[in-house]
Amino acid sequence: MNAEKIKGFMTKHKKSVIAGSVILITLLIMLHMFLFKGMMNAGEGRDAVNKNSSNINPRIEEIQKKGAIVLSETTDPSGTQKATKSKNSNQKATVAASTAKPRTTNAQTATTASGEKIQYATAEPVANPADYSAQWDLGYLVAIDNPDTSYSSGHIELTDEDRDLLERLCYGEFGGGGFVGASLIAQSVKNAMNVEGFTSVAQVISEYKYTGSTTSGKNLACQQAVRYVFDEDHDAVQHRIMYMYNPYMVSSAFHESQKFILSYEDVRFFDKW
Repeated sequence: MNAEKIKGFMTKHKKSVIAGSVILITLLIMLHMFLFKGMMNAGEGRDAVNKNSSNINPRIEEIQKKGAIVLSETTDPSGTQKATKSKNSNQKATVAASTAKPRTTNAQTATTASGEKIQYATAEPVANPADYSAQWDLGYLVAIDNPDTSYSSGHIELTDEDRDLLERLCYGEFGGGGFVGASLIAQSVKNAMNVEGFTSVAQVISEYKYTGSTTSGKNLACQQAVRYVFDEDHDAVQHRIMYMYNPYMVSSAFHESQKFILSYEDVRFFDKW
């Protein structure tokens, strides 16, 4: 077929050619997204802990479903809301952040979401990483290489008002994190109450300047997480965690000056030095 015939064919069937091209391009885009889905959800490289990671307790589904929980109120029963929020430090810590220097042994310099260059804290390296099975057997949801074997979060009895507020907070802060993400948020709140002496979830929210919505409802994963951490006295990770934030949403030199413990999806969790 010569050039003239091709030109004539294209002119005559212009609409069909355009429609076919659009369909072909759409199929190629869908194929590309399917093939590279894992890459796009890769999080933060070697520090990231994803839902399919080998760090996650293999009994996670059994643990999550244990106990009779009836979903009383929800805006997203599937637990797929992408409402991951950042957590800001309390006012005293924010002031101290201006002079704080990262106490890390393996820090990385990186550019934050706002373009600020700060040192990203990494977990303290260990010569012999801890046995993950031992942590899982104790009920921890995410295993880490350097757990604190002396860690205990104690017990706090929640009022009905605190329980409802905490379930909503877990959803508003890390709605896309599922049961594990919600458990990490619940543990952080419990640690804050024990360490700082806060007497209510509302006080933690106020003093630590949580920004996650508490008016968007809750989901079953968040209810199960609060039960697991507060009623059954389990924890998501065998280490105290006090602060968290999402570097893809906000930059925080203060958080990176604290003791980095782990990342789960895009959220980084820290203990205080």
